[in-house]
Amino acid sequence: MALDLQRYLGLFVSEAGEHLAAFGRELVRLEQVGQDGRKELVDGLFRRAHSVKGMSASMQLDGIAALAHGVEDLVAVFRADPARLDPAAVDLLLSAGDALQAMVQEAAKGARPEADEALVARVAEAARRRREGASPPPSPAVARSPPPRGAGEPPAEPGPDGSSLTHRPRAGGTRRVQVEVEIAGSCPVPAVRAFLVVKKLGGLGAVAQARPSVEELRAGRIPGKRLEVQLETAETLQALERALAQISDLAGVVLREVEAERAPVPPPAAREAGAAEASRTVRVRTEILDGFLDTVGELILATARIRELGRALPEGSRAALDEGVDRLHAIVKDLHDKVMTVRMTPLALVTEGLPRAARDVARKLGKQVEVEIRGAEIELDRAILEELSDPLLHVLRNAVDHGLEAPHLRLLAGKPAAGTISVTARRERDRVIVEIADDGKGMDPEKLRAAAVARGALRAEEAGQLSDREALLLACLPGVSTAETVTDVSGRGVGLDAVKRTVEGVGGALELDSTPGKGSRVTFRLPLTVAVQPVLLVRVGEEVLGVPIAKVHGAAQVSLSRLERSQGTPVLRHEDALVPVHELTRLLGFPGAPGDERAVVIVEGGEAGRVGLAADALLGQHEAVLKPLGEPLELVPGLSAVTVLGNGRPVFILDVPRLLAP
Repeated sequence: MALDLQRYLGLFVSEAGEHLAAFGRELVRLEQVGQDGRKELVDGLFRRAHSVKGMSASMQLDGIAALAHGVEDLVAVFRADPARLDPAAVDLLLSAGDALQAMVQEAAKGARPEADEALVARVAEAARRRREGASPPPSPAVARSPPPRGAGEPPAEPGPDGSSLTHRPRAGGTRRVQVEVEIAGSCPVPAVRAFLVVKKLGGLGAVAQARPSVEELRAGRIPGKRLEVQLETAETLQALERALAQISDLAGVVLREVEAERAPVPPPAAREAGAAEASRTVRVRTEILDGFLDTVGELILATARIRELGRALPEGSRAALDEGVDRLHAIVKDLHDKVMTVRMTPLALVTEGLPRAARDVARKLGKQVEVEIRGAEIELDRAILEELSDPLLHVLRNAVDHGLEAPHLRLLAGKPAAGTISVTARRERDRVIVEIADDGKGMDPEKLRAAAVARGALRAEEAGQLSDREALLLACLPGVSTAETVTDVSGRGVGLDAVKRTVEGVGGALELDSTPGKGSRVTFRLPLTVAVQPVLLVRVGEEVLGVPIAKVHGAAQVSLSRLERSQGTPVLRHEDALVPVHELTRLLGFPGAPGDERAVVIVEGGEAGRVGLAADALLGQHEAVLKPLGEPLELVPGLSAVTVLGNGRPVFILDVPRLLAP
């Protein structure tokens, strides 16, 4: 029966894309490790090229298979002597990897891409030249690479569970196999790698037990970087070994049977159902999760509406309704938390490509750079990660271009020739802190003041009143740059303002720190999720507005007429500092309540630091289902989103930094 290839196209695109993305990352890492660590990485590159070749051949995508075969041949030359892998070969392999990724994306659209014959020829010629005079690489061990398929062996069919495109269950009984895996110390996200091992094994049988559990792996916990799995499978130990050899960053794999008794194999339908249930892992399109989350949000609003309507009932009739609504609210909240858990994604999704991006910029500029990534296992809402990709990339490229000095200048300054950029993530309560730091020349606050004045962004006397820390934030103003030369990478003064706007758009904040001669640090303070957030409700005249709780530092009831003043602006003492107080009635043009008694909310105001917002009254906290603003409301300064209260009243959420922007 003919194989329905279209049925497995999505799976092919996903798995081939993962292999090729890892191929590029591992090539870049290869240049940064010593000779002792190269053998393992080169073996991993070979396995990835081999996997892409096999998958594309199974899908009858001959163009992809041809180029992948050439890449496999070139990498094979270096397996015997990884030290011979030179920068020119790395450049060529990176170009071939990029071409393969582009071809896979073409295939995703239904095309049958042809290989670039010139590129295939360059790869083949590079392999031939490097093979001449070199001893042939040793035959790969069974644990490293699957043997070539014989002519009489039936072609492999993609598995419907998404585990592998080369898996075919064997006939016969099942066995219990103990699988012990050690994750390589160089792996940046060991818990993610272990999760991939469990997923792969789940496609080859029934996972009876895993230590750490899947839940612990999702939380980023894998003590000692060791994983133990017990698997009920019909596969041989050799087949399991070959399957695990396709996963990179595994320092060691031990397989042994722990039960001799074999159970009969269930019928195919039952076997497929059992494997699917055992693996408990499915691929879900992000738009489906987004739709699911929207539905849960509507349930939260509907529950609040029922509670509000219940207040109109007689006192004696409300108890049963309140009890039911409380139960419904708890169920919906639990459902929301589960959906958000599914949406949580490791930061590695956006950091894995940063070393390659830094390398490309550094090579172009004649610089040397090493990228260190820590905390890539920290999880955020996928919606935030997708927004974070471009800002991270821009800050990284800017650090290589204008932060790091040329190698000879670094040596003169007593620094290593290669600059270092570190990307570090950590959790702080309900926030994720991401820092991008370099050990370059740093930023000069005085030059930023001068550039801002020259650009007309502020007057000279205003610039002189800024502290050095405040002056650094001038780099986030449009058109303000201290770059001595403009390159096609950066230097035109566009970008950091967009970075700041994007970070604040997801409810985060951006900070800049720098020490001349020692380097700079850009910090993103991000929420874990943007879907449902607690907000503080305030009343301004007849309007009700919301302030994100994450930005609130305190509140006080004050009389405006009794506040101290600084340059005509009321100030309130908060935590040993004077905080300027702004009336929301004036900022928004709303009529306010009579008198001067106001509730002042201390919030994070972006470039302005902490500020006080004076409202007529505080109304309490509310779990808000945030909805984006459409036109023309998205153009109104100071508003970021909208939510709906239980009584059906819309409430706008304030964007404090934009509200205070001149």
